[in-house]
Amino acid sequence: MFIGYLIFGIFALISWLISSNLKSKFERYSKLPIPRGMTGKDVAIKMLRDNGIYDVQVISTNGHLTDHYDPLTKTVNLSENVFSSSSVAAAAVAAHECGHAVQHAMAYAPLTLRSKLVPVVNFASNWMQWVLLAGIIFVRSFPQLLLAGIVLFAVTTLFSFITLPVEINASTRALAWLETSGITNYETHDQAKDALKTAAYTYVVAALGSLAALVYYILIFMGGSRR
Repeated sequence: MFIGYLIFGIFALISWLISSNLKSKFERYSKLPIPRGMTGKDVAIKMLRDNGIYDVQVISTNGHLTDHYDPLTKTVNLSENVFSSSSVAAAAVAAHECGHAVQHAMAYAPLTLRSKLVPVVNFASNWMQWVLLAGIIFVRSFPQLLLAGIVLFAVTTLFSFITLPVEINASTRALAWLETSGITNYETHDQAKDALKTAAYTYVVAALGSLAALVYYILIFMGGSRR
């Protein structure tokens, strides 16, 4: 059990450090204007049009760093401070989310697979914590329950790893477009790249942390089923 808690503690600490670093960088780059003075909304619309996408809306959503692309409604949802801001951070985030819209339009395989897994992952996320808890309590008498919990957790872990190429590819598309379109220049492009790179680290840590937790539950199952 100590090893399990140690693993959780290490990944929790790393996740906190990266999240704090990401927040700090976005606050800094949110004060750095882009050369052409375009807002996040303007950047998003231009990137969509430059990629021949006209059936996706750009809308504002509540919250901080709640930006996302919804393939079901075909909307690029930008948080309020990104939607109306003309900063490097806003441009980077808006372009990244439009990168997902481009992926959708091109039927990018990892995004398609992730979208298909969403209903399954939602089901697994709602039940796995309770099944795992009950499975650990009754691991000696009813190990199949823990095994069921492990299967549910494995689905969410798989989803985390499928998310990695989706997010990295969206950032790659965003950065390439920001540079070629002239939205960023030699003074601001590195900052946009740094912001998106730091954001990508959060997904990497989440995936590795999920994998470590999955291995931990498997070890508990193997230990309990031998008794």
